[in-house]
Amino acid sequence: MNQTYDTIGKGYAQRRRTDPRFFARIVAALGEAGSIVNVGAGSGSYEPEDRYLVAVEPSLEMIRQRTSPAPVVRADATALPFADNSFDAAMAILTIHHWPDPDAGLEEMQRVASRQVILTHTIVDLKDFWLTRDYFPEIVQLDLLRFQPLRHVADKLKGRVEVVPVPWDCIDGHLGAFWRRPEAYLDPHVRDGMSVFPPLDPAIVERGVARLADDLTSGRWEERNGYLRELDELDLGYRLVIA
Repeated sequence: MNQTYDTIGKGYAQRRRTDPRFFARIVAALGEAGSIVNVGAGSGSYEPEDRYLVAVEPSLEMIRQRTSPAPVVRADATALPFADNSFDAAMAILTIHHWPDPDAGLEEMQRVASRQVILTHTIVDLKDFWLTRDYFPEIVQLDLLRFQPLRHVADKLKGRVEVVPVPWDCIDGHLGAFWRRPEAYLDPHVRDGMSVFPPLDPAIVERGVARLADDLTSGRWEERNGYLRELDELDLGYRLVIA
């Protein structure tokens, strides 16, 4: 993970900001936890500042971009440098698919905290998302290899699952953030904030972007997906696992 984000993580904090709707769901899931470890913390999004929190992040590039006041430890999710039951809760936000051994990381979260809060993705729902269905189907195949099945994660933690819909004006620039703003995906700087694009063959990216641009110009995108303009939020497969 750290090699990837040391390479692609420059400017990440500007593109991947804390969305208040996502944040409210995460804070509610954390409950009354007074001490938290944020595993795979990145640049510090979604870290509550009214609790004692320690961030864990392997990438120096991501650590340099942190603005959160929380202390940060450079370490890997699979070997957390803390004693058993050191925290009330452990959180991991859109990160477990980057871990070298996700199961080991989940076990470490269980070891160091009595409560676990994970934001992840189902992936199978991307097959119905216009971006991946019509322009970048390769993303689905790639992410099926990176993401563990949601049921596996929930069973591993013995947790419950909550749907986290994406608001139309989401300010956290993850893959599904611009579902009602298709023009955004034409911007390479926007795509730079989505970890799934760098591994793709540049020719695949160029082809998909050109096709989307053409469909936006011709009105074909609007004919197929214009109904989305009337929605305030959409379920794109983002899920909270709370244990």
